[in-house]
Amino acid sequence: MGKKKKKYLGFICTKMLWDVKKVKLNDLNMDPSSPVLPATVLEQTASQLRCSPTDEKLALHLDEEDELKHLRECFYIPKVKDLPPTDLSLVNGDESCVYFAGNSLGLEPKKVKTYLDEELDMWARTGVHGHFNGQRPWALADECIVELMAELVGAQRQEVALMNGLTVNLHLLLLSFFKPTPRRYKILLEAKAFPSDHYAVESQLRLHGLDVEKCMLMIRPRQGCFVGFDLAHAVGNIELHLHDWGVDFACWCSYKYLNSGAGGLAAAYIHQKHSQSIKPTLQLSSESRMTPSGQTTSFKSRSTQLFPFLCAAAHTLIGWWGHEFKTRFLMENKLQLSEGINGFRLSNPPILLVCALQASLEVFGQATMKALRRKSVLLTGYLEYLIKHYYSEDKTNPEKPFVKIITPPQLEQRGCQLTLFFSLPIKSVFKELEKRGVACDMREPHALRVAPVPLYNSFRDVHRFIEILGSAITASKQTANNTALSGSY
Repeated sequence: MGKKKKKYLGFICTKMLWDVKKVKLNDLNMDPSSPVLPATVLEQTASQLRCSPTDEKLALHLDEEDELKHLRECFYIPKVKDLPPTDLSLVNGDESCVYFAGNSLGLEPKKVKTYLDEELDMWARTGVHGHFNGQRPWALADECIVELMAELVGAQRQEVALMNGLTVNLHLLLLSFFKPTPRRYKILLEAKAFPSDHYAVESQLRLHGLDVEKCMLMIRPRQGCFVGFDLAHAVGNIELHLHDWGVDFACWCSYKYLNSGAGGLAAAYIHQKHSQSIKPTLQLSSESRMTPSGQTTSFKSRSTQLFPFLCAAAHTLIGWWGHEFKTRFLMENKLQLSEGINGFRLSNPPILLVCALQASLEVFGQATMKALRRKSVLLTGYLEYLIKHYYSEDKTNPEKPFVKIITPPQLEQRGCQLTLFFSLPIKSVFKELEKRGVACDMREPHALRVAPVPLYNSFRDVHRFIEILGSAITASKQTANNTALSGSY
């Protein structure tokens, strides 16, 4: 990428101002000229309240002053007693759980059931007529909410399409953007990328007859290459401005921070500058390619030997819904391909998935990503502060269990999630947390991922988590000691 693009791609810097006379969340402004850290905010607020920053009084005050606290009421928060791993002898089952797993699966918006019932009723009452009637006509349902999604990621309406699943969209985009030549035939991928990305890139390279070891690189991109993003953990988590940043293409799921339910409707983006040049095609040319053995061959002739159905006129990978709407239903089978990302749409939208996504996007519509990010910075900063206060490593006491935050401390390099490294066996800590009504995410061998989501998590959730974590660590340490003692006999 050019220097201008590289300057903007990444997380937006979220620095803050703080007026000690007004202890309110909306006083946190993202002003790079005043880099006040969350720890400073917390300590100043606690001082004004005449309490310790670790006192629950601070958490309750921050919740009271949170102008986004009403959004929590838009979601179902699971009860502790309803979580399968809970041990009711240890906790009050009627309390809401501490749900810090929004990075894996967001909570259910309360309107989802209402919207689903509306469409099931429409189906029962009108049958086929639901395609072009009702509040969200089935044939156009995705287009009814695409503007909400475009606004969320900082894109123009025509640059975003709601379709398929994340990996399907990733394949469709790579088929059109990846055009290997003898000089440029490599794909840059972050080290240890999530399997959905890694496998997709690997299979694309193999599809073009390329050597994966030589062509999948973990280095900085060169000037002029296409740059695309998997935004699964970014959308709904941080501010995005895809169009203004000049991002070439992107795709994302919607079941994490966008709360659309497991397997929810995904989305894809192509910048407007590519609306005429990038089509849903598999780019096969007659230029030479390097084979895995290091030899060169005519790629076009080789590919047609392997895939005889890929003749020169059959390289397009399109579906009916990629056809222009105004002539789509004339059934003439004379392709009039929609421009940009809309030309990549394959089939009619799944109405039930649209309902769930609509319910969540409407909640986002009640706030702004700037306001959500402002709260998120302090919410995660509060979690970070308490973890460091209680569970930092003590060199003078090597027997004390400790927790290390391995997520970057710089605010602009992280979203709401923190990844925690434990000195104790992670499986034991995770199990004890689950027994006590905490929902989070474990990554072996030593890590726990916790994500306080600003839409529905509170500062009291963070304080409760820290208290429960103390109990879980104590229980885990006791288990480890008992295991060691039994092994010594």
